Amino acid sequence: MRIVVIALLVIVVVAVRIYRRRRRRSNIARRIHARSNAIRSDVGLVVAREVRERFRGRIFKIGTLFILVVVAAAIVIPVLHSGKVKTQEVGIVGTLSASLRSTITSTAASADVTVHVVTESSVETAKSDLASGRINAAILNGREILVNSPLSPSDNSAGTQLVRAVAENLGIAEAFQAAHLSPSQSEVLKAAKALPITSVKPGKGSPGKATSIIGSILIFIMLSQYNTWILMGVMEEKSSRVIEVLLSAVRPIQLLTGKVLGIGLVALTQASVIVAFALILSKAVGSSLLHGTAPLVVVSTLVWLVLGYAFYSWLYAAAGSMVERQDQVQSLALPLSLPMIFGYIMALTGASSGSPSALLKVLGYLPPTAPFAMPVLVGFKAVTWWEFLGSAMISVICTIGIARAAATVYRRAILRTGGRIRLREVFRRTAR
Repeated sequence: MRIVVIALLVIVVVAVRIYRRRRRRSNIARRIHARSNAIRSDVGLVVAREVRERFRGRIFKIGTLFILVVVAAAIVIPVLHSGKVKTQEVGIVGTLSASLRSTITSTAASADVTVHVVTESSVETAKSDLASGRINAAILNGREILVNSPLSPSDNSAGTQLVRAVAENLGIAEAFQAAHLSPSQSEVLKAAKALPITSVKPGKGSPGKATSIIGSILIFIMLSQYNTWILMGVMEEKSSRVIEVLLSAVRPIQLLTGKVLGIGLVALTQASVIVAFALILSKAVGSSLLHGTAPLVVVSTLVWLVLGYAFYSWLYAAAGSMVERQDQVQSLALPLSLPMIFGYIMALTGASSGSPSALLKVLGYLPPTAPFAMPVLVGFKAVTWWEFLGSAMISVICTIGIARAAATVYRRAILRTGGRIRLREVFRRTAR
């Protein structure tokens, strides 16, 4: 009987301890959940404040409108230029069969030129019209072509190309007649087409190249603009002592995170609007700017805009916490922007060269320059999906390290006044 009682007591004691432990864990979990909700709420308030201020700002509205105008010009102007039909006046001396006339018309159409045929009464009249510029060329009885000046081998104008193509095709037509081919045999030869020519590397005028150039310019402008906003915003809050009021309500890391996320959300919204506008306008006007590999370049541009902003925003925020005057900001802005300027110049140079250099491929894996180099490499099809993913992972890992260091600098420097704070002073204090 005593053993039973002891066993029951042991069971009761163990059950009570288990109950208390579970209740304690539940209370801890509730506190953690409540604290995380409070943190998210505080960060959300800072994000909403930053988004509201930036959207209402005149700089955001004017900047967005300016970028949209530039993008529209880059899409529409080439379409209008390519849509211009050139007209060439061609004089005819003597007779010209209907088949030869159709040959001239088809040749002009393939050269994107409109031909207006003018009947000339004599060779002398044709020469006079050539000298006056009334006609661009004259065909004598389908056997000879007259031009006013000799054709230069380096002349690639529309008129010169038309004259050369007409001369070649009329010569072929005359050879058909001299060979006494049957009509069916002549039609088979006329239907012959040149073999397709495919290059291993994309051409200098490929849509992917043009889109990567525009993407690099867009990334550089937006990173410069939004990172400067962060730098100036942190500096103004510190110099005006507004930061002291803000930090009485939220923790430094919450304020910094909210500012970075809020301005980043504005940047992503602006970039999405610009890309959507470019896609819609390109489709409406029939532009070839976004054909071929260009859609991949557009996606990679958006991805690297986000990754580039995530990397640089923490650096600019930390730098802003170390100064409190406008002249001090100027001394920090150039060193911080040097990697962006270097990556931007190298990306434009690589895109214009027609093939990616070894240096550009290396820059595609370095977080400070990857936002500019990687979209260009995608435009050249010089990077695989796993290389793209590897570069993105390197950037994310480095961004995490930069964010932790920037948060430490921000926390240690944001309330210190009396002049510019040196980086070694911040970390010396951190070590203590």
